Amino acid sequence: MSFISVFDVLGPVMIGPSSSHTAGTAQIAFLAQKMIGGNVKKVEFILYGSFARTYQGHGTDRALLGGIMGFSTDDTRICDSFRIAQERGLEFSFQIDEKDTDIYPNTVDIRMISSEGREMSVRGESLGGGKVRIVRINQVKVDFTGEYSAVIVIHWDKPGVAAHITKCLSDSNVNIAFMRLFREAKGHIAYTIVESDDHLPWNIAEKIRENSFVSDVMIVQP
Repeated sequence: MSFISVFDVLGPVMIGPSSSHTAGTAQIAFLAQKMIGGNVKKVEFILYGSFARTYQGHGTDRALLGGIMGFSTDDTRICDSFRIAQERGLEFSFQIDEKDTDIYPNTVDIRMISSEGREMSVRGESLGGGKVRIVRINQVKVDFTGEYSAVIVIHWDKPGVAAHITKCLSDSNVNIAFMRLFREAKGHIAYTIVESDDHLPWNIAEKIRENSFVSDVMIVQP
């Protein structure tokens, strides 16, 4: 029998009425802004399924805005996220997609532009109890939860890249909990996601970028 902790029963500490529609969406947006490196200047949220039907009543819109500004799920500023976003000059919009029904019910696409001009899209699913899953980055299907420290490497699908990534982590005494590679097609753009129990050293990104086939490295700490 699997172990269930008291936190699984009680749910997350959060601002808002729903662990799925507020805490979960805040966490998805929080992870998204971590992946782009923060400083989001423009964002579009596309809501699917139950999110599309109830996002205003459940505070999903406030939670998404709060998360994209780096607010955690228990940050009271989520209540004023619209005002704070406007004060910060953050451009935002919410779009409803009720046509695509072949999708997990609690799904949101986040399309971001950073102050440095970097663009990125992230799709996340809210699984309940504040737990989430990132299932797509820039149209490439991925799978990670954000519960562990993670390094996300965008690279060409070439021999030796995965070995280079693991060597960099090993040299920094980072213990690998999970490692997965996702790709568009053989020899094309790939995403390697490595999750660890340890706090990742920030210089690990610089070391991984030394490989000529690596185009970008993102660090996401829980």
